[in-house]
Amino acid sequence: MIASLAGFAKRHAVRVLTLGVIAALYGLARLPQAAPDERAGLAARFHFTQTMLAEPARADMHKVRKVHPQLQRISAWISSVGAAVALADVDGDGLPNDYCLVDPRTDKVSVAPVPGSPARYAPLTLDPAPLPLDAATMAPMGCLPGDFNEDGRTDLLVYYWGRTPVLFLGEADGRAPHFRPVELVEAPAADGGRWFTNAATSADLDGDGHVDLVIGNYFQDGARILDTQASADTYMQDSMSRAYNGGKTHFFLWTRSAQGVKFVEADPGLDDRITHGWSLAAGAQDLDGDLLPELYLGHDFGPDRLLHNRSTPGHLKFALLQGQRDFFTPASKVLGRDSYKGMGVDFADLNGDGIADIYVSNIAAEYALEESHFMFVSSGDTADMMRGVAPYKDKSEPLGLSRSDWSWEARLADFDNDGFPEALQATGFVRGDINRWPELHELAMGNDGLLQHPQAWLRAQPGDDLSGNAVNPFFVRGAQGRFVDISAELDLATPQVRRGIATGDTDGDGALDYIVANQWEASYFFHNDCPQCGSFLGLHLLLPAAGDGPGQTVAVDGHPQRNRPASPAIGAQAKLRLPDGRVLVGQVDGGNGHSGKRSQDLHFGLGKLPATTPLAVELAWRDRSGQIQRASLTLKPGWHSVYLGGSVARPLYADARAPDAVQAAAGRK
Repeated sequence: MIASLAGFAKRHAVRVLTLGVIAALYGLARLPQAAPDERAGLAARFHFTQTMLAEPARADMHKVRKVHPQLQRISAWISSVGAAVALADVDGDGLPNDYCLVDPRTDKVSVAPVPGSPARYAPLTLDPAPLPLDAATMAPMGCLPGDFNEDGRTDLLVYYWGRTPVLFLGEADGRAPHFRPVELVEAPAADGGRWFTNAATSADLDGDGHVDLVIGNYFQDGARILDTQASADTYMQDSMSRAYNGGKTHFFLWTRSAQGVKFVEADPGLDDRITHGWSLAAGAQDLDGDLLPELYLGHDFGPDRLLHNRSTPGHLKFALLQGQRDFFTPASKVLGRDSYKGMGVDFADLNGDGIADIYVSNIAAEYALEESHFMFVSSGDTADMMRGVAPYKDKSEPLGLSRSDWSWEARLADFDNDGFPEALQATGFVRGDINRWPELHELAMGNDGLLQHPQAWLRAQPGDDLSGNAVNPFFVRGAQGRFVDISAELDLATPQVRRGIATGDTDGDGALDYIVANQWEASYFFHNDCPQCGSFLGLHLLLPAAGDGPGQTVAVDGHPQRNRPASPAIGAQAKLRLPDGRVLVGQVDGGNGHSGKRSQDLHFGLGKLPATTPLAVELAWRDRSGQIQRASLTLKPGWHSVYLGGSVARPLYADARAPDAVQAAAGRK
């Protein structure tokens, strides 16, 4: 018997060895699984109450877009974007407890209080009239909050397919929100003003102290994607991995006008291969500490772009950054050299070096188009940026964040206040009964020369399915430092087709809530009922409204005061030093991501730190003149509003008294 087995092994040695190698590689390729008791322990730290957002009348809803005749074969593909959500303080009560929702089923943009909050006003629809909006050829795609005219009220920039974005400027009308629509682009260009925007963010790009805009477009400017009467040819991307024939990324600089604000388009002098990617995400974050934000552009069908900001007031200048490849890194996992489908981006410091790391979602569906999500972790060598080098390495696989499904929004936030962020993604593409992955694989492996012609594409119409049963992962850092998806344990693993995620502490209890915008389905609010939440520090960093002098920097306990108009200080930075030596950092977000926009405040989880612990906080920001200012504060856990003025060398102490009294008290300490 033994001799027989030995003879068999000798005759089939190559096959046996091959099977052994395959088995070993399969084992290595599978994600390590956390033990059941560890998963249960992680899940015990979280609980969310899910509430459906208000539903429109069913008679008003549709399930697919009407498209250009040549795109009818792939109408479901063309109809796969448009759901979006933002959290903001729209009515001025000091809390980000209002949402702006884009619902593709009605192509309406609604503003309303979040579920469970007081009914402070009746829900309203943002109507751009008297500005033109042709419902047959135009559709809203996203809503970006900000105080764009610097009057202390929240404005909303709505961007579309089929036209240029519209600024809805907030105006006083008692305590009910009221908006006046204003064109972002005053005169249509040669493209007829037909843009197809899927990414927008705000940041002070040139360092002049005012917020500017980045508008990223998908289809070519001037196309007629939603025009059923169009006769001219229309085109898709010209490559699955190196497509540079998308819509243009437009840059707008802030300037004051008789209307209160005007944005003027500026040319940053970038190569067309950067500005004509198929944009699905945009993020602005200062990565080298100069208070000028770098830009991350997430591109479908080609390399994402990280741009080093070298601008001066009134003049935009960016340099392309690319990562360096080593022997163990695949080319497509090098920052700026990937060939994936970048669809979401977010920032947080995961390795504790005080520099934001970059979380990017792509397509990573098992047994399908399995690319990889990215978790670009900083090396700390920010000086390399002046040499055109992106000092980041992808660590998504060892961190457990490389795989999930067809993913859009990527969001990092600390939901249990333990001082370390969780990772969320919005997943799914189109839901149906007929699996179209085989045809998509054929398309992806075919000749790039055919791609731009819609006639060569797979069938993607209502009833067809691509990742239609995906679930949103909820990744939590496990005992070994690797993230574990516990969405099933939290009853969050319901298959839905999701797009945007917006986070914010909507009721001021210190625990972050979130909203998920779903495509062609109802959207949901998730209230955080964290059973073991740690303590927290929350900061509203605010600049004075236009016309008010810079004044002095003042810290006040609690949320912003209705009688003191101020604007979120987009890009302002906070560094928090904990008693155990750890340093937490954050920057006020002006709209980073795909189609979800988080609230414009800062939230730090503090773990089990006692509520009476004094905390050293360092702030840095640009004032309205563009000058860099700094302040040191001593704060206790909880929410604080900081009205930013001039630099403060001595520590400020916050309490709940009136601002003038606080400043006087600070001077006596």
